[in-house]
Amino acid sequence: MGQAEKTNNFENEDVNDGSKSTNQGWTCRLVIASLFGAFGSSYLYGYNLSVVNAPTMYVKEFYNRTWNDRYGQPMEAASLTLMWSVTVSIFAIGGLLGAIVVSPLVKLLGRKGTLLLNNIFAIVASLLLALGEVAGSFEMLILGRFIIGVDGGIALSALPMYLGEISPKQIRGAVGQINSIFICVGVFTGQVMGLPELLGQESRWNYMFGITMVPALVQLLTLPFLPESPRYLLLEKQDVAGAEKALQAFLYKKDVSKELEEVQAEYRAQCSIHLVSMIELFKTPSVRWQIITASVTMGCYQLCGLNAIWFYTNNILKEAGLESDQIPYITLSTGGVEILAAVVSGIIIEHVGRRPLLIGGFGAMAVFYGLLTIFLNLQTKAYWLPYLSFGCIIGVIASFCIGPGGIPFILTGELFEQSYRPAAFMIAGIVTWLTNFAVGLLFPFIQEAFGAFCFMVFAVLCLAGAIFLYFVLPETKGKTFAEISQSFSKINRVAVSTTKEKMECVAAKKKVENSDTENGQGNDITEM
Repeated sequence: MGQAEKTNNFENEDVNDGSKSTNQGWTCRLVIASLFGAFGSSYLYGYNLSVVNAPTMYVKEFYNRTWNDRYGQPMEAASLTLMWSVTVSIFAIGGLLGAIVVSPLVKLLGRKGTLLLNNIFAIVASLLLALGEVAGSFEMLILGRFIIGVDGGIALSALPMYLGEISPKQIRGAVGQINSIFICVGVFTGQVMGLPELLGQESRWNYMFGITMVPALVQLLTLPFLPESPRYLLLEKQDVAGAEKALQAFLYKKDVSKELEEVQAEYRAQCSIHLVSMIELFKTPSVRWQIITASVTMGCYQLCGLNAIWFYTNNILKEAGLESDQIPYITLSTGGVEILAAVVSGIIIEHVGRRPLLIGGFGAMAVFYGLLTIFLNLQTKAYWLPYLSFGCIIGVIASFCIGPGGIPFILTGELFEQSYRPAAFMIAGIVTWLTNFAVGLLFPFIQEAFGAFCFMVFAVLCLAGAIFLYFVLPETKGKTFAEISQSFSKINRVAVSTTKEKMECVAAKKKVENSDTENGQGNDITEM
């Protein structure tokens, strides 16, 4: 009788816990982890992309004044331009370093632990950037930009990895899009803070950099109370009890045996979780096309021409006859479009799928680039043509944010199983930051050589990316990581051998497990 009451109580408790989550898998703990994780990571990346634009003139004046105080003469114009270019572009160099070190960090500290450590970089960078003027040291600003770049490089790999591993497969894409939404919100916040009425003044520009520490401090205070990735705990640390508690917390239910079994199936399919290095990953035939797909997607993410869009927006609005002091407020509409498109993508991604949004986004960008090229070359013919050009800019931004702006980060996490994922994010991060640096370096020359026709270069790149993904990328919506990997077996030409190896491996594991059970030495994962 007592046992029956205990069982009934457990079932009732399970039902009550389940009522605290929606039918779609969203729970309070999952939402909190996603929001605060993104606020201290991807939000900071987006903010630091745009925050340097408004105070450009004031920072250059500070550089020149400091140089004059030190050496008794003003800085040459070419040297000043070079110094400012280094300040802006060193962000990408820091990001590249962050992408390189993220793999060993997530192995050693876990996904949550890496995000927590990353806040130290953000706080140190914020202090250097905010106090550089007071200390009369432009070197502090350059070093601060480098360190905040390291923070961005780590964040853009560790956060998507964490979000992908804590979310149920039916909402994994929607949770992953929170990363993109917060990047857009960060960019928009940087634009708003740069307005003259706020911090875009000579006496306040350093505060724009100082507030960078606020999201980092918020994450540092909240994330310790949230669980680590259950997949990391179970597969890499063999902490069954910890993984079970983490799943119970994120899913808000007691019985998580089905979810544990799904993770264990991946463990059995891989024989063991041996975290491979980047070199080992390149040598693995079964993930060859996953690496190519992730690299192409992340490369197109940076090479699709958004930097060119920001360059031309102000000129187009001037051609439309708008006053210069009104333009900063109108360009805020582009930030609003970014956020709206990213939110719409998060809502529809689990209904439409990753593949249509990604291919359609790149394809739509190519179309809008073509139209923009035509309108730019004809905009002196009629007064209303600049407005059409601005409409194309809005179309490019919306097309980017609804697909290519966030899905590449989700795909990198989905295309690889547990043992390959850290190395895969390292490769994707290196591609991201190298192409980011290349665009910053080469775009001025492209613009000078082609003028308004530079958009046709980006149109071709977007179209090429869309065609490649159409023929190579399978749909990943609602699939387990093991099922997604199996989708590439045909193109990798390893289906037969891989299946045979996995069957032999599972048989060997079962034999060992049975032997251990007979000796009373069952493995923790087997017991669960």
